[in-house]
Amino acid sequence: MARYELLNNVSHKDLRIATSFGPEFGDDVGMVPAFPSEFAELQREYPIFLRKDPGSGEWQSVALLGFEQRENLFLRDGRWNASYLPGAAAKGPFLIGYQEQHIDGELRQEAVMHVDVEHPRVNLAEGEPVFLPHGGNTPYLEHIAGVLRGIRDGSAFGAGMFAALDAAGLVQPVNLDVQLDKQHRVAVSGLYGIDRERLVSLDGPALLGLNRAGYLEGTYLMLASLHNVRRLMAEKQRRLRVQDAAPSGKD
Repeated sequence: MARYELLNNVSHKDLRIATSFGPEFGDDVGMVPAFPSEFAELQREYPIFLRKDPGSGEWQSVALLGFEQRENLFLRDGRWNASYLPGAAAKGPFLIGYQEQHIDGELRQEAVMHVDVEHPRVNLAEGEPVFLPHGGNTPYLEHIAGVLRGIRDGSAFGAGMFAALDAAGLVQPVNLDVQLDKQHRVAVSGLYGIDRERLVSLDGPALLGLNRAGYLEGTYLMLASLHNVRRLMAEKQRRLRVQDAAPSGKD
């Protein structure tokens, strides 16, 4: 179970973070949250879809990693085989929380970093140090702080963006049902994407509104990302061939 603590260079002075990848770190997931602030990077390697939160009804963008709930096709031999690591995976055991602080005589909610001390990446022996010997932030921690800022800003921007796309009638269900070969078929439910035909039929004022809000670029990046489904299919087919060729262990 997660146990978050306010990160500080006294209690956590010796903290290290394992940076390899594998199921033991919780990386065996079929999708991760994605944020518009990273769409330009994500769309080069990952298919980007939308999902609806069953509780709140709000939209969340996701990067698809595999065709099954516990399948990450980018994982191989302790590595994440992509040139860009999604922020949701890169942040590791850290998150941004808020703390009341007195600033210029006013009580404000200020963003502060927390760490899940029960996370499997957290240890005192190996991996990237969080703090320098004399207490300053390491380059690794500065990088994580940037990742968390991107997630925070992208999450707030995405809420408005996806609501606007839905209001414009641009969000449609995606039937991701793939026949990999004669023996294997995979399907992922609950995904939504952008209705390309509806997008190109929008009138000038509607397009102008989306563009001025900063939403149009991300919309086209989502559409462009869909070619990466073929990449996932190719890797899934490769793994199935290896699996089918392996000895069964039976006499």
